[in-house]
Amino acid sequence: MRLTQDEVRHVAELAKLRLTEAEIEEYTDQLSAILDYAAVIQEVDTSQVPPTPFVLPLVNVMRDDEPRPSLSNDEALANAPDSADGFFRVRAVFEE
Repeated sequence: MRLTQDEVRHVAELAKLRLTEAEIEEYTDQLSAILDYAAVIQEVDTSQVPPTPFVLPLVNVMRDDEPRPSLSNDEALANAPDSADGFFRVRAVFEE
């Protein structure tokens, strides 16, 4: 499937990318080649292949989730640059 440069510009605009004309030309060729390859893959008969969510066996490598003591409020705020009334204090980010 051959993409047009206008289609690549449209996709770049959706992705909020600023591309030069040289990049648009380069990406037009590259994206077209990717879509051509995807079309070839779509032609492979996978009707006899069962759905496989994972190709490798899954093993949970995480430790058991057991409750344990956590930091006290004073310990958590010990290195805070600014705190007030037991809370982290941060600058307001809303414009007035």
